[in-house]
Amino acid sequence: MDQGERKEVNVSEAFNEDITKVYAYGEELFGALAAKSFVSDIFSRIWSLDLSWRLHPECRHLPTKDKRYRNVILGNYLIIYRIYHNKVLVLRILHSHSSITKIKSSRSIKE
Repeated sequence: MDQGERKEVNVSEAFNEDITKVYAYGEELFGALAAKSFVSDIFSRIWSLDLSWRLHPECRHLPTKDKRYRNVILGNYLIIYRIYHNKVLVLRILHSHSSITKIKSSRSIKE
């Protein structure tokens, strides 16, 4: 693989549902401005995966031989993504206190 290999980044429907919950929780706790800023930071990290997809560690709850499940830790949140041959699919964004079962269910997410 070329060091600078670029991959298309897509997000799953489950991620879209999760990000809505993250925003609502942040808005309730910290206000709209802080929630928008945090969600903006999340999307900034996600869209940068087009080039940085291999920089993040394998998700320890979803081990595979080819390390296709990776995660980005952002504050108390875990962004889980899967590496495909030609793209990156962002599967979920979950609070770090989510159950292992919920994290493992990310394997079954399709586009």
